Amino acid sequence: MSARRILLLGGTGVFGKRLARHLMTWEGIELFVSSRTRAKADRLARELTAGGGIAVHGVALDHRVSLTCRLKEIRPFVVIDCSGPFQSADHDTAEAILKAGAHLVDLADARDYLMQFGSRLDPLARARGLSALTGASSTPTLSACVVEELTAGWQRIDSIDICITPGGRSEVGRSVIEAILSYAGKDVPVWRAGRVTQTTGWRDARRVDVPGLGRRRVAAVETWDAEYLGPRHRVQSRVSFAAGLESRIEQRGIELIAALRKRHLLHDAAPLIPALLAARQLTRLPTSDRGSMMVDIRGIDGGGRFTKAVWSLVARRDHGPFVPTLPAAAALAKLLRGGVTPGAGLAHLQLSLSDIQDQMAPYDIETKTFVEQPEEGLFERCLGAIEFAGVPEAVRAFHRTSAPVMWTGSAQIDGGRWFLPKLLARAFGLPSTGRDVPLTVQVERGLSKDGTPVERWTRHFGGQRMTSELACRRRGILTERFGPFTFCLGLETGHAGIRMPVTGWKLGPLPLPRCLAPRSQTREFQDDAGRFRFDVRLSVPILGLLAHYRGQLEPRPPRPDPRG
Repeated sequence: MSARRILLLGGTGVFGKRLARHLMTWEGIELFVSSRTRAKADRLARELTAGGGIAVHGVALDHRVSLTCRLKEIRPFVVIDCSGPFQSADHDTAEAILKAGAHLVDLADARDYLMQFGSRLDPLARARGLSALTGASSTPTLSACVVEELTAGWQRIDSIDICITPGGRSEVGRSVIEAILSYAGKDVPVWRAGRVTQTTGWRDARRVDVPGLGRRRVAAVETWDAEYLGPRHRVQSRVSFAAGLESRIEQRGIELIAALRKRHLLHDAAPLIPALLAARQLTRLPTSDRGSMMVDIRGIDGGGRFTKAVWSLVARRDHGPFVPTLPAAAALAKLLRGGVTPGAGLAHLQLSLSDIQDQMAPYDIETKTFVEQPEEGLFERCLGAIEFAGVPEAVRAFHRTSAPVMWTGSAQIDGGRWFLPKLLARAFGLPSTGRDVPLTVQVERGLSKDGTPVERWTRHFGGQRMTSELACRRRGILTERFGPFTFCLGLETGHAGIRMPVTGWKLGPLPLPRCLAPRSQTREFQDDAGRFRFDVRLSVPILGLLAHYRGQLEPRPPRPDPRG
């Protein structure tokens, strides 16, 4: 049987070169690497064949001009498109490849390109008996395969957080910088509170603990994962995808560009690309050759227990840039075996996580899966099982680890009556005066570094948002943090519900005088209709009332499964 011809579009680019090297030990294929410049293509072909292996040919090819003609000459079995950036690409290249009778695999991660891929190309692919697989990269294929593997059999997924932090010394090409700048400072989709909304690309930054690497700063990036994984898995709370650059200068620089574009102070960032590429020769010096990917999922497993599952990947010795190419390699392997059904769609629907991890074997890449299942929830831990069992059923239902993450209701709100209490209320994010204000409460459950339960509550009073983080300090004492302020709340229980008076407070690590602490008359209880109700009255010595809000909450009905 003659060798099957594989054509790499963008074969001399950052990812194309890595994929070509990866394929050099494969049997039964003949490789064609393309570049717009014949000399570059020939040089790479010579480098690859110097160590032996399969036959490699350099090809001068500009897919925007001469693709159809060159496809007729080469007659490839599979074309793998590594050219990028796909943020500005249409589907003409993919259509031409299918019309030429070749299967297609691409590394696209651009939202619009992915969304329209199936509808545009599936009829043509099926008619020709060919397969066209898109997104065969870290996102969305690897991330989606991880989610499918970790949540098999789960009853509910509450949140999915994905982040990628490449090693700072890895090679970065112009197309990668173009892709980053294409959405820096612009609206990008995210999945929050069970629906698609918007955030700003390369803003919304935070620090995360990356297994094997320590803390890294990451920021929101544009991917299709939120819009795809959110409805596909009916994620109740959040799907986020973030990326971080190891160089603090580079990370802060991209965030600054994003801020300037958001404020319309920088219209076009493309002229900055040469300077950014040149600056990397210095900014990359203090960085390492280690990169990572992490997928953190929270939800309820098949047995009804709250579960935190984390999959992590750490790549050493500058092997990280191989990772985005390995889903494409896995797709190619399956095509060569005849294991892919005809049609056009996302590569992850044809692959499993093990298919991709099998391609990692030649590299210094380590993957781990870590699962935690706390025996008790935050309030049960803080109160003790016996005392927790004594509170009304509606209150227990709200605080169980298996409780829904989204609750809806309404609130009656009274605010302070003069400017200073109003100013303090605004500083703490407390809601403004209103009647029958629509209320949504999002409870995100997690675990601290020592494995104890923590919760993040996000309350939406109409258009106002108030967020706090709760943890158990010790038995009977709950802490609630609003920004830099942390309040200690004593828990008092009975058949009437739970009361939470303030017993102390701090600014950062600094304890503050208790005599100046806000007064809290907070009560959670069950009404005659069996509903969960709350009554929160906050005041400050001398200044008086800050806010008094009370109302009821019920679990938000689950959204219908979009897959039918």
